[in-house]
Amino acid sequence: MADQDTIRTSATMSSPKSEATPRGSERNGCSNVPYSGFTKLQRRKIALLVAFAAMFSPLSSFIYFPCIDSIAKDLAVTIELINLTITSYMIISGIAPAIIGDFADVLGRRPIYIITFFIYFAANVGLATQRSYPALLILRMVQSAGSSGTITIAYGVISDIASPAERGSYVGAVLCGPNVAPSLGPVLGGVLAGKLGWPWVFWFLVILSGCCLSTLLIFLPETSREIVGNGNIPARGINRSFHSLWSHKDPSTISTEIPVSRPIRFPNPLKSLYALSENDTLLIVTVNGIFYMTYSCIQASLSSLFINIYAFKELEGGKIMDRDYRVTAKTYGVTIEKVKGDDLADFRIERARFRSSGYLITLAITTIIGYGWALDRKVHFAVPLALQFFIGASITGVFNMCGTLLTDIHPQNPATAQASSNIVRCALSAAGLSALQEMIAHIGPGWTFTVFAALCLATIPMIVTEIRWGLQWRQKRKIKEAQGSGQQDLQLTLDPVVLPKALE
Repeated sequence: MADQDTIRTSATMSSPKSEATPRGSERNGCSNVPYSGFTKLQRRKIALLVAFAAMFSPLSSFIYFPCIDSIAKDLAVTIELINLTITSYMIISGIAPAIIGDFADVLGRRPIYIITFFIYFAANVGLATQRSYPALLILRMVQSAGSSGTITIAYGVISDIASPAERGSYVGAVLCGPNVAPSLGPVLGGVLAGKLGWPWVFWFLVILSGCCLSTLLIFLPETSREIVGNGNIPARGINRSFHSLWSHKDPSTISTEIPVSRPIRFPNPLKSLYALSENDTLLIVTVNGIFYMTYSCIQASLSSLFINIYAFKELEGGKIMDRDYRVTAKTYGVTIEKVKGDDLADFRIERARFRSSGYLITLAITTIIGYGWALDRKVHFAVPLALQFFIGASITGVFNMCGTLLTDIHPQNPATAQASSNIVRCALSAAGLSALQEMIAHIGPGWTFTVFAALCLATIPMIVTEIRWGLQWRQKRKIKEAQGSGQQDLQLTLDPVVLPKALE
C-alpha cells in the first residue's frame, strides 16, 4: 500500500451545510460545541446506572445453573428438558438485541431501558410463581428478551456521553457489572436455592430488577444524540427522567434547538446481520466472540467457586485503552479533544484500541493452558483460582478493546452494531458450552483448554488485518454513506500503517 493515498468523493448537497449539528456525529472537533453537555459527575452516575442494568443478562443465566436439579425434581421432568430452557434462553439472547438495539437507536435509550426492564421484572414474577414446565420454558425466553439488550444499549449510552479519547475508561466501568455476574451468579443461586428453595432465585431477581427499574425511571436521563444532541437539548415525554422534573438546569446551558421530528419505524433486525457483512465489523466481533466463548467455558468449568475480583480489572483495562489512545494520537501528530470530541475519520483508532492486545492475548493464552493442565493434574485449587485471576484480567481487557472499537466505528448506530456482536458471541458461546463436557470427557481438561487457547491465538492475524486495513474500510464506508446522503467534497487521507510493537 502506498505511503500516502487519498480517497476523495464529491456529491450534490441535498440540504444546506449550515444545518449540520453535532447530533449523532463524532465530528465535533470542527466546532466549539462540547462533545457532551453532561458534567463529569453526571456521566459517572450514568455509567454506574447502565453498569447496574447491564449486569442482569449474565446474572440471570449463571444464577440459574445451581437450580437445575431441584427444578427438574419439583416439575418432574428430565435434566435434558431443563437444559432446553438454557438453550432457548441463549437463542433469544442472540436474537432480541438485534431488535432492541435498533429500537434504542431510533426511539432513544431511556424508553427502551424502561420497557425491557418492565418485561424482565414481570417475567421473573411469573418464573417465581409458576409450577409447570411449559410456563418455565416460555417465561425463561421472555426473561431473556427483557435482559439481553441491556449490554447493547449500554454501549450506545457510552457512545453518547464519552468522547473517543476517554471512552475506554467508561466502557471498562460499565463492563464491571456484566463481568462480575458470571462469578457472582452461581454463588447466589446455590445459596438461595439451598436455603430458601429455587423460587427465591427468581424472587431475588424480582427485588433487584425492581430496584434497578425504579432507579432508571427516576434518575436515568435520555442520552441519545439523535434526540438530545450532546445533552443540552431538553428531552420530552418518556425520554425525560422524573428527576429532571424537579431539578433546575442553568438556562445558559440549555440549547434552543428544536428536536427534529423523526418518523417512527419498525426496527429492522437485519441491520445487525448487515453489519456483519462489513470486513472490519466481522473481524472485531469474531475476535470478541472467540474470547467470550473461552471465558464462558472457563466460568462454566468452575462455576461453583466465587471470585469477586473483576470490578477492579475492567476499570484498569479502560485506563490502558485511554493511554493507548493518547500514545497513538501523539504518534500521528493528532491533538486530542476530550471536550469537543475527536474526528475519527482520518485517525487510526484501530491501532489505538488494539495497541496492547498482543500482551493481553499472550497472557490469556499462557494462563488458559496453565488453567487446563492444573485441573487435569488435580493440583491444589488455589492454582486454578490464581490463574483465573489473570485469565479474567486479560480476557476482559480484550472485551473492552473490541466493544469500544466497535462503538468507535459505528457512531451513528452503536447499539445496533453491538447487537451484531451479541449474535456472534452468543452463537460461539452456545457452541463452546455444548461441546465443553464432551471434550473434557474425551480428551481431559488439559487438552480441552489448550484447544481454546489455540483458538485465542488464531485471533492475532485478525487483529493485525484490522489494524492494517481498518481505516481504509471505514473510509470507503464513509464515502458510500456520503454519496447516499448528498455530502459534498468529502476528502479522507490514508497514512502509512505502523503496527503496535506487541503485534510486530
